[in-house]
Amino acid sequence: MDRTDSKSDKSGQDSDERMDLPSVMRQASAQLAGLLGREVSAVSAVKATDDGWMADVEVLEIEKVPDTMSVMASYRVELDKQGRLMAYERVRRYARGQIDRR
Repeated sequence: MDRTDSKSDKSGQDSDERMDLPSVMRQASAQLAGLLGREVSAVSAVKATDDGWMADVEVLEIEKVPDTMSVMASYRVELDKQGRLMAYERVRRYARGQIDRR
């Protein structure tokens, strides 16, 4: 009798298996860059959640001269456990040369 594990999807991957952190960072960057058509500057935060991952990705929105006047944006993205982009939102816009004060 041939049994199929109920946790496996049609591709044979374990649907409960979580990606490793470096892979999640690459997936978040690549998928958001492709969706927005803009250059990703950095992934500034990544956090595991119950449903997958949450990451903050810094994106170059408007390139200016001098470079410190370029407009950057921070996007919060949600990915499932396999690293597929499920949602995103822009949470902040700032000049590239701006420093946060706390």
